[in-house]
Amino acid sequence: MTTIEEFAGGFLEEPGYLNFARVGPLSASVVAEVQGIDEIFAKARFGSLDAFGAEDERMRVAASALTGFPAEQIVFQPNVGTSLMHAMFGLNGSVLVSSADFPALTFAAARAAEALHAVKPRWLTPDHGRVTPGFLREQLTSAVTAVAVSLVDSRTGFLADLDGIRQVIGDRLLIVDAVQGFGVADAPYEVADVVVAGAEKWLRAGWGAAFMAMSERAIDNLTPVWSGHTGAGVVDPFDEVLPPEQGVGAFTLARPDSVAEARLSAALEDVASVGVDVIEATVADRVDHVIDLADEYAIDVASARETTERAGIVVLQPPPERLTLLSAALYNHGITATTRAGTVRLSVHVSLGEETLGMLRAAFTSYATA
Repeated sequence: MTTIEEFAGGFLEEPGYLNFARVGPLSASVVAEVQGIDEIFAKARFGSLDAFGAEDERMRVAASALTGFPAEQIVFQPNVGTSLMHAMFGLNGSVLVSSADFPALTFAAARAAEALHAVKPRWLTPDHGRVTPGFLREQLTSAVTAVAVSLVDSRTGFLADLDGIRQVIGDRLLIVDAVQGFGVADAPYEVADVVVAGAEKWLRAGWGAAFMAMSERAIDNLTPVWSGHTGAGVVDPFDEVLPPEQGVGAFTLARPDSVAEARLSAALEDVASVGVDVIEATVADRVDHVIDLADEYAIDVASARETTERAGIVVLQPPPERLTLLSAALYNHGITATTRAGTVRLSVHVSLGEETLGMLRAAFTSYATA
């Protein structure tokens, strides 16, 4: 097992970075993985390229350890958006989706409805963007066959109650975009039917790598509309176009990027080595420090304060006329954050240290005294 100190020490970003909800800078182990596999790829010594074929199983096993899904029910995807397109295009009936959710979800639902007319999005407008079990209960009808939700809302930082949602929706399909919390939220992924996550945020393994895990119920009920030659379950099916296989492999278009799989695997293995529960507790402690600083300087915190309702995101909401001032103060003190829709989003990982907290305090001081 890896200690949380060893895990945190494996990150390389400079002090002041508080933007993991946008993209997480690569970890040292991912950088080493890329350098090693690039060296193999560049030299292409006799027999060396055969090792690339093992990366797919490695990735699926690593994702299985963190999701609880069997490895054979997990498939590599190039990104979360493609995964959600697979899921939405495969649906029939009505799917409940928050109109305020991240565009990867809303666009996938809309495009599937426009193209095939088999699925109908039922747009929800939850209070403050929070999709709760109680809110969903009020929206359920017999026509609803699926519910799609983000594990963590990208704008409010709200952590969805997957257990509660499952209890409310019964045997309807539950589709979870987990990218905004995967690796820092110890969520019960096994209650979902489709779980998609990418490597670029809290896993800190870069763009172009993701996975999709599917329950047996999802495999049985989703149509693999986007299914390429790799989805036929046969190696290089020349001379005839075969139907999609019965399994998660049907939801592929082409061979996976083995280098991207290696990056993703390294990150997943690092998280598993320390434990998501340990990471979650450490991130919660770091978030408490940021919230305490905001309170000290009377900056309104619009995101959840309860640890059960948040992951690594803190949303600050200054008076509208002072938003630019706060953004400028953060920028001038070297803090990397996201300003959007009248708020400032700070996102925290285990690598948050005293130097970054000092820089944040200096920025808040400048803001408060301006």
